[in-house]
Amino acid sequence: MTSLRTPLTTSTARVPRGRARRLGVASAAAGLLATLLAAGPAAATPDPGDAPARSGISREQAADTRAALRSGEIPGVDQIVHTPNIEHLANIPKDALPGLNTDLAFQGKYAFAGNYDGFRIFDISRPSAPETVAQVLCPGSQNDISVSGNLLFLSTDSSRSDDSCASTTQPATVKESWEGMKIFDISDIRNPKYVASVETACGSHTHTLVPKRKDVYVYVSSYSPSAAFPDCRPPHDGISVIKVPRKAPQKAEVVAFPVLFPGEGPDGGGNPGAPTNPGVSKTTGCHDITVLPGKDLAAGACMGDGILFDISDPERPRVIDRVQDNVNFSFWHSATFNQKADKVVFTDELGGGGAATCNAEVGPNRGADGVYDIVGKGKKRKLVFRSYFKIPRHQAATENCVAHNGSLIPVEGRDIMVQAWYQGGVSVWDFTDSARPKEIAHFDRGPLSDTTLSVGGSWSAYYYNGHIYSNDIAKGFDVLKISDRRTDPAKRVRLDEFNAQTQPDYFD
Repeated sequence: MTSLRTPLTTSTARVPRGRARRLGVASAAAGLLATLLAAGPAAATPDPGDAPARSGISREQAADTRAALRSGEIPGVDQIVHTPNIEHLANIPKDALPGLNTDLAFQGKYAFAGNYDGFRIFDISRPSAPETVAQVLCPGSQNDISVSGNLLFLSTDSSRSDDSCASTTQPATVKESWEGMKIFDISDIRNPKYVASVETACGSHTHTLVPKRKDVYVYVSSYSPSAAFPDCRPPHDGISVIKVPRKAPQKAEVVAFPVLFPGEGPDGGGNPGAPTNPGVSKTTGCHDITVLPGKDLAAGACMGDGILFDISDPERPRVIDRVQDNVNFSFWHSATFNQKADKVVFTDELGGGGAATCNAEVGPNRGADGVYDIVGKGKKRKLVFRSYFKIPRHQAATENCVAHNGSLIPVEGRDIMVQAWYQGGVSVWDFTDSARPKEIAHFDRGPLSDTTLSVGGSWSAYYYNGHIYSNDIAKGFDVLKISDRRTDPAKRVRLDEFNAQTQPDYFD
């Protein structure tokens, strides 16, 4: 039977007030559960792009969608389709956490799945039959998740009444409101314990680990400051760097706020967005950062900018190059290096993840991946654009669809990636020739509805130890198996731990 766990014990954990607010006093398990369930799911929306999410569609769009479903051009509502080289092994629906499912992390035989209401831990020792070992109620969008050793990290990017797991929503205009990083001890995997919190400027939309032997550095990405927010005022042109001692996580603290976009204006020197660059997000921070610790490199997807930077000193990252695409990119969302670190894939989350952008009207170059070569050496390295990649299937007007989170499939000598596309499903594609990327496999569900645009689909799709794992926003946790001569060599690569934004050296 699935057990519902609370992250707090009956004792009170404290963090020095100068660094982070005190953790809320723990409640009894039954009382906390009742409080959280009564409060309902954490209020949340997908990331902001340049187009608002819509809940309704026109009569013409609805009629076109139904016609496409009848003709078989688009799979029926909830119908699963996939290429012959993909097998759907398992689906585990949502259980105690009703919010949106989000990111994934892995350690040993466990998968850690974020949700706007907390996180869930699966035993994946049998990929065809995952088992839930813990569910932790801790509302706070979007609960971006990662693990390192005995520590689990959770991002909170919604303004809360305090830093406890019993917090409620509270306006960011209130000085006492809290947003930032939460840290759990997972040494007892069935009973995670909340041990520390660190408040960060503008919260933590996503975070990236830079693990060291004694400490873990956490790069915190956040954005959208306002003069009305006491803890999130412009200019917000950098990232928070947290240092977490492994043996004393309660001493975690912000040790730096490196400015990545220096400038004279009130918002720093990033992309100004509209009206200078219509349809492009103004850069007021970063959305996501991926690090390649073995190469001392990081790639930042920062709203209106993509950056490459040196992290040889993790507390003082240094920008090497910066690029913009003011024609086809709306919102620089995430990044993935290839193994040789001579390419990086940036994603554009056009429409913020809540819009239907995989269609003929939007076209093949927007809401897509941008493939960049890294040319030159050292401080003179440059990002050079080579191509766009977008899934070659049109989706219904009722399906939110855009490029989202993915990872490499580790095949030596080739650059192959698996990627989530929300209701566009899961795509496996090859960018070995960075000028001519091509899809080699896909898995897709039909729309959640043929009348209403409902947010759903795969948030994250990652390859880990021989299988593809996908966290579907609405449908739950999926396990896929790919059998293809181009990807089969990856089955020999085994990892002890995997956070997609902390890319390993698969072959070194």
